[in-house]
Amino acid sequence: MSDWLRKWRNLLILVIFAAALATVPPVPERWGDRIAWTLPALAGICSIANGTWPETLLRFAAMEATVQGTKSALADAEINARPRGGERGFPSAHSAHAAFGASALVHDCIAANPAMRVGLIVAAGFTGASRVDAGAHNAWQVLAGWIVGFGFERLWRNRKRRGLA
Repeated sequence: MSDWLRKWRNLLILVIFAAALATVPPVPERWGDRIAWTLPALAGICSIANGTWPETLLRFAAMEATVQGTKSALADAEINARPRGGERGFPSAHSAHAAFGASALVHDCIAANPAMRVGLIVAAGFTGASRVDAGAHNAWQVLAGWIVGFGFERLWRNRKRRGLA
């Protein structure tokens, strides 16, 4: 990563994140929608800068296939029912995306900044809470989304980078 980008990346992340939220109405559901895609997009940009994008993309694609495959496989099962009606609620894709993005950013991009780490984790939590508040998911569907998102983000990491080699 270039020295310039390393020096300014935290500010860039904050500016992009704030701009993403500023462009939607201040409604929890809309903010949750935006955070659910902004966090993994920022994580993707960070992984490009770090040179780890192929592995990050593979983990995200595997997570997305698991989320969508589970929703389809469960069909009309009770656990898949959304509180306000409809199916395909288990697990919450919004929560999975936000957890994946926050985890990747916290571990690979802003590890040295505790305040930003906490803020991004809270943002991922807010995304799940916004889904429950909107009636799009129940707490179990959101929890499952967080577990899937975090799990796939931490899974299949390069062993040398994890210090396990």
